Amino acid sequence: MKIKAAVVHEKSAPFAIEDLDLDNPRDDEVLVRMAGCGVCHTDLVAQAGFMPIPLPAVFGHEGSGVVEKVGGRVTKVKPGDHVVMSFRSCGVCSPCARGLPANCLDFFKLNFAGERADGSPTMKKGNETIHAAFFSQSSFASYALASERNVVKVRNDVPLELLGPMGCGIQTGAGGVINSLKVRPGSSIAIFGAGSVGLSAIMAAAACGLTTIIAVDVKGERLELAQKLGATHAVDSGRTNAVEEIQRITGGGAQYSLECTGIPAVFRQSVDALAMTGVCGLIGVAPFGVEVSLDMQTILNGRTIRGVVEGDSIPDIFIPQLIELYRQGRFPFDRMITFYPFDQINKAVEDSEKGKALKAVLRF
Repeated sequence: MKIKAAVVHEKSAPFAIEDLDLDNPRDDEVLVRMAGCGVCHTDLVAQAGFMPIPLPAVFGHEGSGVVEKVGGRVTKVKPGDHVVMSFRSCGVCSPCARGLPANCLDFFKLNFAGERADGSPTMKKGNETIHAAFFSQSSFASYALASERNVVKVRNDVPLELLGPMGCGIQTGAGGVINSLKVRPGSSIAIFGAGSVGLSAIMAAAACGLTTIIAVDVKGERLELAQKLGATHAVDSGRTNAVEEIQRITGGGAQYSLECTGIPAVFRQSVDALAMTGVCGLIGVAPFGVEVSLDMQTILNGRTIRGVVEGDSIPDIFIPQLIELYRQGRFPFDRMITFYPFDQINKAVEDSEKGKALKAVLRF
């Protein structure tokens, strides 16, 4: 079928809205008419050529929309259902079997190959293959082709165009707190980086009853919003020694911390700011090969570091839970969102990179 999609032809080139051909859904696939799609840092990393995806390609992986058509074996959803699209997992490997789909052994193959698992394309322009199936969706397009495993049915009484970011960034930050760190009410957490992922973590920490929630960033307006969304303290790390200030606020160190920037120096701070037996979750993504230096004695004294992918979420369970928290007014993620028409995708990217938009969402 004919669709409109945002194509990247060369590394760091702007997105070009073009007419493409989208394949028909196979037996295990779902065709989704797009309502909204978040712009995520991972999309911009792919646009810049730092992902192993051939160009030209269509990205986008925080899509929400309405099911248009389903394959013959699909039972999870039916035409007319509202869905959020998330990451894809195989469902059969050891991590998947243990309820850890974000650690699927085929995660990279299923989400970053730019084609179906069998090597076939989902998008073309005439006879030219356009690499797609990004996170098994490529949702910077008027229609997306997903798998049954990575669509999540959601209730139809919440604005659908809001929900796309639930599929990646928002569930990553919130899940980092709830699923990965398994925080305890009344405890303390320091969250480094108050972008959309960090702010999602702050809202989740507030919803979980943490009593000391410290936002760390260098942008004053982000710290102000963090306090409106649940942070009890704000630390401007451009003006203050963040580690010393966190130790002062908590009386020796935070019980939990989350690193959401991918900057090695900030990661070091997020570990050094922990109390004895504290746990640091690493969410921020750095290019392959980037190393960090840590004080071994700091780790020896009972501290733990763990990597966090997609908030250790089972999307079919976790995304509806976050939506219910939103409906109850306990997870106001909509306050982070700025909408852009789909044809203004390059403006959305520019504003995201300049920090003018915390979470840009394309509206179709």
